[in-house]
Amino acid sequence: MRHNFGAGPCILPQEVFKQASAAVLDFKDGLSILEISHRSPEFDAVVAETLKLVKELLNVPSGYSVLLLQGGASLQFSMVPQNLLPEGGTAAYLDSGVWASKAIKEVKHFGKANVVASSKEANYTFIPKDYVIPADSAYFHYTSNNTIYGTELFELPVTKVPVVCDMSSDIMSREIDVTKYDLIYAGAQKNIGPAGLTVVIIKDEILGKTDRSIPSMLDYKSHIDGGSMYNTPPVFSIYTAMLNLRWLKSKGGVAQMEKENIAKANALYAEIDRNTLFKGTCAVEDRSRMNICFVMEDPELEKPFAKYADENGFEGLKGHRSVGGFRASMYNALPITSVHALIDLMQSFEEKHKK
Repeated sequence: MRHNFGAGPCILPQEVFKQASAAVLDFKDGLSILEISHRSPEFDAVVAETLKLVKELLNVPSGYSVLLLQGGASLQFSMVPQNLLPEGGTAAYLDSGVWASKAIKEVKHFGKANVVASSKEANYTFIPKDYVIPADSAYFHYTSNNTIYGTELFELPVTKVPVVCDMSSDIMSREIDVTKYDLIYAGAQKNIGPAGLTVVIIKDEILGKTDRSIPSMLDYKSHIDGGSMYNTPPVFSIYTAMLNLRWLKSKGGVAQMEKENIAKANALYAEIDRNTLFKGTCAVEDRSRMNICFVMEDPELEKPFAKYADENGFEGLKGHRSVGGFRASMYNALPITSVHALIDLMQSFEEKHKK
């Protein structure tokens, strides 16, 4: 057995893999899910159930639309300002990691980005705090979880400015109050489903205020009016996401996932803090539950530990090149038994290298 701690595309439940695999061979009357018409009644039902599950699991209120799009979070970096930022306007951005930085870069095509705070000079090892969001900002944008650096923002700043959040790597991992957001977007390939699908939750009333001519494919209204079927959707990604959301609901929903994710994160952080060979890389108060980053006290032991982990069935533990060390990504489908197995591995490695 291999324990998959990869940052994404990541682990999904085994039962979802089995169901999706079966549909590749025979979804309906011998036809594969890969070849059915996206305009068929059968796939209409898949889209309808997927949208219903997203709304149910996140308690999305009326007045919001849920969209199933493509292009990943990277396309949203430009779609957000294109749809929400008036000509010559300014939006507030929190720079807490590489993905936030990439989002900031795209704003210049449509207006101005006011970076209200940044932790870049500290290699994004903490979430900036005590910043001011100007009241005349078109919106405030932040990234809730930073997969590369292992930080997560748990409490939304108090502001009357519309709030936009990139939740790609922690959506569905903890309960949120959707009413506090005006737009949420998330690449699916962490807790929702396979790569190729992007979920957008948008407050309908914030659209149509920029006086900008927007190409149809990049206009949220086009996708709302088309029921996420303006163009050919990522059929297999949506179908597999539906299966995964069914699984999530059967496990007790987002509230239960949050309890399990807290338990998994607390267990591994406790071992990192206890073990004489390892140490965390970011501020304790900002530690992510999804992506736990750590390094060796002695850098010379990093390659031996990486080899030891691989030999014992651990996948995806290598840290991002900008941080180094190790990263254990612990999305919803990762069982706590894999976390305990990693803890056992760290303890046995410590025993072998005690001075």
